[in-house]
Amino acid sequence: MPNLDASLIFILRKQVGCNHCIHRKARKNRLLFYSISQFPYMAAILIFVLSSAFYSGIAAQQSPLNISLGSSLTPTGNSSSWMSPSGIFALGFYQQRNGYAVGIFLAGIPEKTAVWTANRDNPIFSSNVSLILSTDGKLILQLPQGQNISIAGPLEPISSASMLDSGNFVLYNSDKEIIWQSFENPTNSLLPGQRLAADHELISSASETDDSRGIFRLKMQTDGHLVQYPVGTTDVGENAYWASGTGGDGPNITLNLQDDGHLYLINSSVNIVQNLSDGGHPKNEMIYLMKIDVDGIFRLYSHSIDQGGNWSIIWESSTDNCVPKGLCGFNAFCTKIDDLVECKCLPGFQFVNQGNWSLGCTRGFLPDSCSSTNSNVNYTIESLEHTAWDDSTFFRLETSTREDCAKACLEDCNCEVAFFKDGHCKKQKLPLTYGRRADDLNVALVKVRNPANNNEGVSQSSPQKNRKEEVRVYIAKIGISLAVFGVLISVVAGVYVHRNRARACKQVLGNGNVEFDKNVAPRAFTFAELEQATNEFREELGRGAFGTVYKGILPNSNKVVAVKKLEKVLTEGEKEFQNEISVIGKTHHRNLVQLLGYCLDGAKRLLVYEYMSNGSLEKFLHKPENYPTWDERMKIACDIARGILYLHEECETQIIHCDIKPQNILMDESRCAKISDFGLAKLLKNDQTRTYTGVRGTRAWFKVEWCRNLPVTVKADVYSFGIMLLEIICCRKSVDCTSPENEAILEEWANQCFEAGELYKLVGDEEVDDVRELERMIKIALWCIQEEPALRPSMKKVLLMLEGTGDIPIPPSLPSFSSAL
Repeated sequence: MPNLDASLIFILRKQVGCNHCIHRKARKNRLLFYSISQFPYMAAILIFVLSSAFYSGIAAQQSPLNISLGSSLTPTGNSSSWMSPSGIFALGFYQQRNGYAVGIFLAGIPEKTAVWTANRDNPIFSSNVSLILSTDGKLILQLPQGQNISIAGPLEPISSASMLDSGNFVLYNSDKEIIWQSFENPTNSLLPGQRLAADHELISSASETDDSRGIFRLKMQTDGHLVQYPVGTTDVGENAYWASGTGGDGPNITLNLQDDGHLYLINSSVNIVQNLSDGGHPKNEMIYLMKIDVDGIFRLYSHSIDQGGNWSIIWESSTDNCVPKGLCGFNAFCTKIDDLVECKCLPGFQFVNQGNWSLGCTRGFLPDSCSSTNSNVNYTIESLEHTAWDDSTFFRLETSTREDCAKACLEDCNCEVAFFKDGHCKKQKLPLTYGRRADDLNVALVKVRNPANNNEGVSQSSPQKNRKEEVRVYIAKIGISLAVFGVLISVVAGVYVHRNRARACKQVLGNGNVEFDKNVAPRAFTFAELEQATNEFREELGRGAFGTVYKGILPNSNKVVAVKKLEKVLTEGEKEFQNEISVIGKTHHRNLVQLLGYCLDGAKRLLVYEYMSNGSLEKFLHKPENYPTWDERMKIACDIARGILYLHEECETQIIHCDIKPQNILMDESRCAKISDFGLAKLLKNDQTRTYTGVRGTRAWFKVEWCRNLPVTVKADVYSFGIMLLEIICCRKSVDCTSPENEAILEEWANQCFEAGELYKLVGDEEVDDVRELERMIKIALWCIQEEPALRPSMKKVLLMLEGTGDIPIPPSLPSFSSAL
C-alpha cells in the first residue's frame, strides 16, 4: 500500500504549487488515481482532496495576476476581453442578439460558448459601454449616461484580478487573498473543478441567443437531493421533473465535475453518493462542460481541445424533450413529432404569444359568469385523447362512460375540464399545468363555447340556404366597398379639419405664452375658455395630491369634461411642460382616462380629461351599499392591471404612475375601471412625488424603494397595485384604525390569514363560491408587495396570473410592520 501521507503531500504540492501547463498537472493526477484504484477507502478521500485543493487553491496555480486596477474593456476593438494564460477562456464582451453581454466564454474554440454571464437580469448592452476594474477597487460596467452597474460585489476593495485557465475568474485583495470568484457564483454551467454547493442552483438561459434567466432550474437541495424544477415554483415533488434519488443521504451534498468528465455527488463525509457520469474520458485532449440547456435538460458535453469537431453529449438527464415541466406553459401540452418538440393548446384555446410557448394558452372565447342563468347551454365538450396533466381535482365521481363524465362537467358551472379514465371522472378548474402527450388512456374533456348557439334553427344545407348565402356575400362585398370609400372620405376630411384646427390654435395662442406644437395631440385651451366651461370653477369634483378637479362643459360641443388645476408644476419652462403633455396625450388605452386638452397661461397649468360619471373606485370599495360582486372585483383588477401594463411596456414612452390607489381609479358609466393622473409625477417638482406619498404616514402606500433611497422603477407601481388588490378583494381600506389592532394594517392581516389558512376572515360574511380563486388573488397581492423590488412580478406576469395563465408559487412571508420600522 502506498504511503497515504506522502501521497497527499505530493498531490497538494502539485495542486497548489505547480506553475506548469494545466494539462501536465492533469496527467500526473490521473496517474495518482490509477495507482490507488486498488484502495477504495482511499479513493474517495483523495478525490475530495483533489477537488477541494483544486477548487480553493486554483487562483494560486497560475501567474501572473494579469489584470490590474485601471484596466478596462470595450465591446469593439482589440480590448474586448481578458484572456487566460493559455487562451482557452476569456472574460469580456460577447455578442448576444443585437448587443453584447459580459461573461466568461471559451475563446480557444471556434464556437464562443459562454459558461458564465454577469448581470443576468438584464445582460444585453449596446456597444457604447465599458467594463472597468476601477482604481478604487470595483468591477463595474460604465454606461453612457454615467451610470455604473456592479459586476461582482466582494465585501472589500479589489486589488487585482485573474482569468485562470480553469475558467475561473478571481478577484484578490491587497493580501493576494481571493475575495470573489466566478466558480462560487455559477449561472447555468459547471466547469471541471467547479461544484454546485448545497442550497444553490443553476438556471437555464432564456434562449440560445439570450443568456438572461430562463424558465428551468437545477437545484442542489440541503436534503441531498439534486432536482430539476421550473423557475418560480416551490421545491415540492409535484413540480419536479427529474431527481437524483439521493434525498436523505446526508447534509451538504455537492455536485462536482472532474477534468476527466466524471460528474458525481459527494457528501460532507467525503463519500461519493452517486456517479452521474462515470468519467474515464481523455483529459488532455478534451474540454468538458456541464450545462442546463434552454430546453430544461442538463447535459454533460465534451469538445476537442484542438478546435476540431463540435460539442458532443456524454450524458444527459433525459432523452425526452417533453419531460421538463413548464415548457409549454398553462393550458398547453407537449408533443413530439419525428423527434421535434411542439406545444399545442387545449381545444378552444390559443397561445398567449405564439413565439413564446412558456406563456401558455388562453381561452379563445369569453366565459360566462356562474351567475348567468343559461351558462351551461352555451358550452359543449371537446375531447383530447392521450394526454397527462398535473392533478388538481376538486371533485371525483365514478361513472361508466366518458359521455356521463362530459355531462357531469357541463352541468357543473365550476367545472372547466374533466379527466376520464377507467371509470373515474375528475373535475378540474383552469389553468391546467404540466401537460404532455402520453400513452395512457386518459381523456381530457374540455368545456368550450358552443358555436351552434349563434345559428340555432338554421338548416344545415339546402338550395335555398345557398342562394341566401350568395346574396349575403354580394351584400357584404358592396358594404365593404362603401366602407372603404367612407374611410377615404373621413381621412381627407380629418386632414382638412386638423390643419384648420392647428391654425386656430396658433391664433388663440398667438398673444399667449407659447406657440402650439403640432406634436402635441391634446387641444390647447386658454384659461378664459376653461373658466367659462367650469362656470368659474364652481362645481368641485374632488381634490388630490396634484390639485383640484372641477366639472365643466365645453361650449361648442356640450361635452362634459373634468378640468384639473395643477399645483407645484415644473419651473424649467413651458416647453418642457408641453413635451410631457405630448407624451401623455399620445397614450390611448381603454383603461386610461383620456387627456383631451391642456392650458398654458402664465403660471396657470390646467388639464382637461374625459368625465367619469361613476366617480372613483374608492366609493365602491369603502361603502357597503356599493360593494361590487366578486366577478366585478376581478374584472376591475384586470382592467387596472391592463392599464398599468400599457404604461410600463406598451406606450411610446414608459410611464411610472407613482400613485396607484383607489382614489386615482375612476369608473365610467359601464363600470369600466380607468387609471387617472398617470404621468403627472413628471409634471410636478422633483420632490413632489416623495412629498405626496410620504405625508400619508402609513406603510400602505409608502414605497420601500424610497424608504431605502433606491431609484424608483416600475416595481413601485407593482407594489401599489398589490396593496390596492387587497383593498379590492376585501372591500376595505388598507389602513383602518377602527379595526382590531391585528387587523388594522390590511397587508399584515392578509399575510397572517394566508399563512394560517384562514382566508375566509378577509371577506367576512361574504360567500365566495370558489375559495381557490380567493387564495389565488391573495397570493398575487402578496407577491406584488414583497419588500425587495426584484421579487415582485412584472405587470405582464401579474395580468397573466389574474387571467389564470400565470404560475403562482407560495409567496415569501412578509416582515411585520413593527420589524420593518
